[in-house]
Amino acid sequence: QVQLVESGGGLVQAGGSLRLSCAASGASGSIFRINVMGWYRQAPGKQRELVADITKGGSTNYADSVKGRFTISRDNAKNTVYLQMNSLKPEDTAVYYCNVRVGLLHEYWGQGTQVTVSS
Repeated sequence: QVQLVESGGGLVQAGGSLRLSCAASGASGSIFRINVMGWYRQAPGKQRELVADITKGGSTNYADSVKGRFTISRDNAKNTVYLQMNSLKPEDTAVYYCNVRVGLLHEYWGQGTQVTVSS
């Protein structure tokens, strides 16, 4: 019911910045019921972990490892969530996935975008 399109990944040197975007589309009823939007990441051989999420009302939550460096935001009018990543470190290298929760029952994932941070 909801499709997510991610963009903004790439290769950057340590200390650099990237901004990820994730735009949601689909039936109006489903789009209206989007609750939480967030970003997860997964490095090779490791579990997928929450990076940050944000509620429809703007409350945010961050992994301890990214606090002070990353900022999540959303534009409800555009059905888009963003992740501004500053002061990037090599350990931030991973595939980043957009995630949205719709209503009480449904969850959707983006296709993933690669972020590589070189030393």
